[in-house]
Amino acid sequence: MNILETHHIVKQYAEHRALDDVSLSVPKGSIFGLLGPNGAGKTSLIRIINQITAPDSGEVILDGEHLNPSHIKRIGYLPEERGLYKKMKVGEQLLYLAQLKGLTEKQAMDKLKTWFIKFDIKTWWDKQVQDLSKGMQQKVQFVATVMHEPDLIILDEPFSGFDPINANLIKDEILELRDKGKTIIFSTHRMESVEELCDHIALINRSHKVLDGPKRAIKEQFKTHTYHVEYQGELENLPTAFEVLTTRQTEDGFLRTDIKIPPDAAVNELIRHLLDRVTVRSFGENIPSINDIFIKTVGETNE
Repeated sequence: MNILETHHIVKQYAEHRALDDVSLSVPKGSIFGLLGPNGAGKTSLIRIINQITAPDSGEVILDGEHLNPSHIKRIGYLPEERGLYKKMKVGEQLLYLAQLKGLTEKQAMDKLKTWFIKFDIKTWWDKQVQDLSKGMQQKVQFVATVMHEPDLIILDEPFSGFDPINANLIKDEILELRDKGKTIIFSTHRMESVEELCDHIALINRSHKVLDGPKRAIKEQFKTHTYHVEYQGELENLPTAFEVLTTRQTEDGFLRTDIKIPPDAAVNELIRHLLDRVTVRSFGENIPSINDIFIKTVGETNE
C-alpha cells in the first residue's frame, strides 16, 4: 500500500516549468530516494507535498485522502536550508515547534527527554541555537522533524554538516524509524547513502520523472552482464562468446579482468573455462551502483 501518491503534477514558475506531469507512488514503511541533479524539480515537489506551495495541476494523495491542511501534523520535514531560530534556546524552541505539530506541553517534554538522552544533548537545553556548531544544530533540527512521530518524514540532504560518527547516528535513526512503520522520503546527492538506505528510488531530471521503482529492480534493469575475476596465470583462448573487456594488475600482484557474457549464457560455463586456465582468487558480477545509474540516466535524458 502507498502512503503517498502524486498524480500528474505540474508546477510552473513564470517561464520555467519546474515539474512536468510527475507521478510517483511511495510505499508505506519504505525509505524512498528522491534523486536528481540541482534544479531538476525535487525541491518543488517536496514543497508541494508539504503544502508550502500548490501544484498548477495534478493531485497529491496522502494515505488515501486528498492532501489537506490537517495532514501537516502527519508529516515531518527537514529542509536543506535549516530553519531554526538562532537566538532562541534549544529547549524552548523544540517545545514551541512540538506544540505547533499538535503535542501538548507534557507530551512534548516527555518525548524531548527521550531524544535528548538518545542524542546525548542533555546540556544543550538552555543553549542558544547560534552558539551550537552546524552539526549540533543539525541534531536539533532532526529532533524537531521527528519528535511528533509523523507517518511521513521528508529529509532533504539530512547528512549535510555531519561528521562520519554523527552521520551514522542519523542513519541508524532513519532505519529505526522505518522499522517502526514510518515512511521516509530521502533527497540527497550522496549516492552511497542511497545505496545503503533506500528501498525505492525515483529520479527526476529536467522537470520529468525519468526513472522509478524498487532499487533492486532498477539495478537488475541496468545490469551489463559483465563479471570480474581476480587470478594468477595466463587467461587465453576463452570461447569467443565471452568478451574480455579490460585487464589490470592489482596492488598485490594478481590480475583482474572484466568479462562480458551473452545474456542467455550460463555463468557456470564461464567459471568452468576460467578454472581450466587460471588460479582464481575471486569472482563476481559487476552490479551497477546507484551512482553509475544516476550518471547514465541523466546523461541520456540530457541528450
